[in-house]
Amino acid sequence: MANASGSRMSRQSSVMKRRSFWRLRQQWKLLGLFEIDQEHEFYDLTCMLKAGLKAAVQDAIDNPPVDVLTEADCAAVLKQVHEGFEMRTYAGPAFAFFRRSLGMSEKEYQLSLSSESPYLQFISNSKSKADFFLTNNKGFFLKTQSKREIQFLLTHLPKYLQHLERYPHSLLVKFLGVHSIIIAGRKKKYFIIMQSVFYPDERISERYDIKGCQVSRWMEPVPEGRQVIVVLKDLNFEGKAICLSHQRSWFIRQVKLDTQFLQGLNVLDYSLLVAFQPLYADELSHNFASIITRTAKSVDGWGCHQRAMVPGAISEESAILVSDLLSGASVYQTCEATVDGKGNLQDVSLRSSPESSPELSQALAQNRRLLPNYKNPLHVIDGPELRYFVGIIDLFTVYSLRKRLEHLWKCIRYRGQTFSTVCPAQYARRLCQWVETHTL
Repeated sequence: MANASGSRMSRQSSVMKRRSFWRLRQQWKLLGLFEIDQEHEFYDLTCMLKAGLKAAVQDAIDNPPVDVLTEADCAAVLKQVHEGFEMRTYAGPAFAFFRRSLGMSEKEYQLSLSSESPYLQFISNSKSKADFFLTNNKGFFLKTQSKREIQFLLTHLPKYLQHLERYPHSLLVKFLGVHSIIIAGRKKKYFIIMQSVFYPDERISERYDIKGCQVSRWMEPVPEGRQVIVVLKDLNFEGKAICLSHQRSWFIRQVKLDTQFLQGLNVLDYSLLVAFQPLYADELSHNFASIITRTAKSVDGWGCHQRAMVPGAISEESAILVSDLLSGASVYQTCEATVDGKGNLQDVSLRSSPESSPELSQALAQNRRLLPNYKNPLHVIDGPELRYFVGIIDLFTVYSLRKRLEHLWKCIRYRGQTFSTVCPAQYARRLCQWVETHTL
């Protein structure tokens, strides 16, 4: 008996040593993304997450959402007991409804979350103590959150869904699920599932986290040649610009709409994520006709399935919304384009009277835009030379009494400098100003 106990303790000690060595090795390598293999400290947890999420999404598949959300859908709690843990799913019907509105297949979503391929861990340079996991295909983020943050999201979930229904091309991060996991002998963990802004990440050359201020907004760049993922900050962005040309006005307006919404929630300290990716030669849009051709393909070329992936797309196959396409234009216009079976442009004509199209009027009110033929169109904007990944994240910091006191202290500590802890109105206004001055 003693020998068996000693052997078990020896094995446990060996596992702990391997895991400690693994952590030191990873810190030494400074990798931003790596697989959670069997020696990783989170391996057991992620295996449980996969099993629990597979069952949770299966429940959504077996009980598809109705056409109209109710308060009960946003307040629902599903408890599922598994071997060694319990998974709880919050507002499951509401999030299933939202995923459907994004055109997501529940089966594909389930497969991504429960794939046999290991999750990835993302080591962030953020001050947050949260754990970040990515599905192996990098399409979805899982992030641990505090109970207070989860309660905040669930309380304001109806408003959040209403905003995204009103502005289907919003830049706000897309929350796809809220869950908790209870493992015997461990503290209850809450986590959210989000669509990754930087997806797919092949060929992304630079990543930035922008707050529109100066204090603590510099990140030491990675030496050239090192394969390390680092998210840079505001001061690193100096001398650079987001070159959108004809879509600049759309981008500025949508940032204003989204930050106004967040101001209404009394939150601050959110970030605008920006990443750069060079366009392929056949994607470069140097003239009006090529933009229309690419957009026609994005609306028509992928068939019904792809159209569902583009929330708010104009339903008439010949009508394409163009956001400020002509240089110096301050209004939206529509184009009628005839495209042959191979996707080649046959004819283009402009209409300049929005009143003639109720669908266009709705599109204008919802600030719809050109969406590229891409896997993640809602977080992608194409400029003349670069593709930009953009999204607004970290929406849970309320301007509480504690934050007000922090603001007063920073006013003294950082006199004459800009810092993140300011009132929501000033925070929103400042981020909008940053976007205007850094977008061409």
